[in-house]
Amino acid sequence: MANAITRHIPNAVTCMNLFSGCIASVMAFESNYKIAFFFIILSAVFDFFDGMLARLLKAHSNIGKELDSLADDISFGIVPALLVFSLLKEMPYPAFLSTSQDYIPYIGFLISVFSALRLAKFNVDERQTSSFIGLPVPANALFWGSLIVGAHDYLTSSANNLVFIIILTCLFSGLLVSEIPMFSLKFKNLSWKDNKISFIFLIVCLPLLIFLGISGFAAIIAWYILLSLLTRKKK
Repeated sequence: MANAITRHIPNAVTCMNLFSGCIASVMAFESNYKIAFFFIILSAVFDFFDGMLARLLKAHSNIGKELDSLADDISFGIVPALLVFSLLKEMPYPAFLSTSQDYIPYIGFLISVFSALRLAKFNVDERQTSSFIGLPVPANALFWGSLIVGAHDYLTSSANNLVFIIILTCLFSGLLVSEIPMFSLKFKNLSWKDNKISFIFLIVCLPLLIFLGISGFAAIIAWYILLSLLTRKKK
């Protein structure tokens, strides 16, 4: 009886990830960015614990793997796409793009497309057991949620920022499916030698959050990408 119950616990946590993602989707569509970001973070917490519980309870299953990808595509694919969509609808447009302002917001859905590709690639790529190839979808979602909440007033203050958001959308969509190796924060032990990159990453994260507040999450993801590129060059 205990095994029959425990094997469903990780999937239940994954469903909480999905439920949080659905709420975040509604909030993002309604331009309620702060609450949407809160539920992105909540989804990320559930996403972390479902995998950990599956390992602890030895409750891995093919259904759990597929369910996890479906939940992640909503919470970390659809939600950031809707955030960018809503932001692009309210931003001022430069004159040369004014005739396209009814269509440009849909560029945000590139994020959902490339997030789905990233998740499908992860499921079949045997190279990603202890690290990642390309930007993980939760990191991408946290970046967009943090950027839009923390820098909203600045982003909507000038028409020049529109082009920046469009370029950033295309850049991060490309990073999702790139062949860039990115480190994982999974600790097998607490030794400095085995986890040096992760410790360096975490040490820098704290001041970023302290000095930048909510925008610090976006800075942390940018730092994560930069550190992954730097450590890649050293290999």
